[in-house]
Amino acid sequence: MKKHLLIDGQWKETKEYRPLYSPYNNELLAEIAYADAQDVDDAIAAAEKARPVMAKMPAHQRASILEKLVELLTKNEEECTRLLALEAAKPWTTAKAEVARTIMTYKFAAEEARRIHGETIPLDAAPGGEGRITFTLREPVGVVAAITPFNFPMNLVAHKVGPAIAAGNTVVLKPASQTPLTSIFLAELLQEAGLPDGAINVVTGSGSVVGDRLIQDDRVKVITFTGSPAVGIGLRNKAGLKKVTLELGSNSALIVDKGVDIDSIIPRTVTGAFSFAGQVCISLQRVYVHEDLYEAFVEKFVAQTKTLKLGSPLDPETDVSAVISPKDAERALSWIEEARQSGAVVAAGGGREGNIVEPTVLLNVDPKQKVSCQEVFAPIVLINKVASVEEAIAYVNDSRYGLQAGIYTNDIFKALHAAEELEVGGVMINDIPTFRVDHMPYGGVKESGIGREGLKYAIEEMTEMKLISIKK
Repeated sequence: MKKHLLIDGQWKETKEYRPLYSPYNNELLAEIAYADAQDVDDAIAAAEKARPVMAKMPAHQRASILEKLVELLTKNEEECTRLLALEAAKPWTTAKAEVARTIMTYKFAAEEARRIHGETIPLDAAPGGEGRITFTLREPVGVVAAITPFNFPMNLVAHKVGPAIAAGNTVVLKPASQTPLTSIFLAELLQEAGLPDGAINVVTGSGSVVGDRLIQDDRVKVITFTGSPAVGIGLRNKAGLKKVTLELGSNSALIVDKGVDIDSIIPRTVTGAFSFAGQVCISLQRVYVHEDLYEAFVEKFVAQTKTLKLGSPLDPETDVSAVISPKDAERALSWIEEARQSGAVVAAGGGREGNIVEPTVLLNVDPKQKVSCQEVFAPIVLINKVASVEEAIAYVNDSRYGLQAGIYTNDIFKALHAAEELEVGGVMINDIPTFRVDHMPYGGVKESGIGREGLKYAIEEMTEMKLISIKK
């Protein structure tokens, strides 16, 4: 089945189509359109043409379109789950949870569409400001280019498309090459929900072709990108005066202090490490456990890991399925072997079944190894021993990334100290760094990116402030 581009409300054929295969069993799923430079230009032109229509659309109408989308997603929840499982090899229960979060994200977007506002400014606080009524408005920026990754192909799209529509912008969406089916289905639902032609355009194909055209075109006012640091930093360097939001890499860490009831946290930490085969931006990759609890923690963590079921993403019993490509499976195993050669202990996993990488637990890992200092994006977690929370904080901060971190402790002073000292965008006290709900501000520091997602905060990134002053 061929899947075309959506440009100006029409499904457009292209010169080139490429096969899309299942990461799990290599089954042919569809033939996907590959856009050329002219296709991208046409999509931007369509978004620019629709820009005044969306900018003048009342807030209640934008909200109603998003609410209708929520109804349609809810009605098609099973199909969305199936598409996620097929194109991303996301286990059925994990895919179903993503669909539920996606629905919630669009609900939040509809709510935020109705409460975009400015504020009054008391200019008489300064000499010469007397006798004026002054206030601000937030206006849509125009064309938003949304470039999204494979790992949450519905919900991370929602975090870009939802606030863009809520704010009255138009969108050119470039989904990841491996996971375009859910974006195409979303666009069909948005058409049914009443979104005007050209307000959303879906351009599939090569990142170098599509991304470069979006970055270079002056009609595009905002770039919102989730992906690798190398691509994101390059994008920002080329973006000129465009507003840019980047959600990039991470090697998220957790600190476990002495005195913590480890039995109560083991299931949570195992889920944080291995959910969707570790292909989560805030997947739990590094655990630093106080020496008093270390041996018991490792024993219980490994035992829980060995209960995980590997298999087909369509099986509701599956916990871990394939990583996104054979190349990623090979890379993951090479990083495990590199750590082992440097003295790390493989306490669980370390093997591969097709494109399924076994959930792997590494101990005594040198901080210079790739599995520690880079983003592994695979079902691999390291557990190292520390003598204190202070030592653990130093290890967590010894990273070029800073997205989220977690700490389990019974000491409120240690918790607040860690919250102050950890160099990250979000600190989860008595929880794993993998925690996220969709209306909270989400983003990082260092090479983890700039800007914040979360509906209210993304809308701030996708609007411009205008000051209006009336002299009485």
